Amino acid sequence: FADENDVDLILDFIRQLADYENRIHEVIATEDSIKEALFERKLAEVIISEYEGNPVGFALFFHNFSTFLGKPGIYIEDLYVNPEMRGRGIGTLMLAFLARLTLERKCGRLEWAVLNWNEPSIKFYKKIGAEPKDEWTLYKISGEALENLSAKIFYKY
Repeated sequence: FADENDVDLILDFIRQLADYENRIHEVIATEDSIKEALFERKLAEVIISEYEGNPVGFALFFHNFSTFLGKPGIYIEDLYVNPEMRGRGIGTLMLAFLARLTLERKCGRLEWAVLNWNEPSIKFYKKIGAEPKDEWTLYKISGEALENLSAKIFYKY
């Protein structure tokens, strides 16, 4: 598990992942925001994968909840392995670790999303037995739309 001393490494992995996804321009996270969210507010957790003592990948995850199962789940927000280290089983080991953690914490499922164009990852996930949730479409709201929606509340809670 990552600790507060790994904040710069976590941010570096986030930037590497964003670059791989051609989304580096979207990264506004800072060391301070990562430190606050992960280690002060404890909103998510991170594992760091090492090979011969060197960090080569990370996964950032948090708990969600399934009303149908009546149990929490674990959602993997990001999983990344350095390109030169892929194909060595590191991603499988990180997912196996998270699967075990899911069971140890009495969670009902382990979930994540993958970009539609990321064929190598899709092939890898199917190989380990993961199934796509084709009947669902993921939605998000952020930025100005989030602000506008928030403004529709007329009372303070």
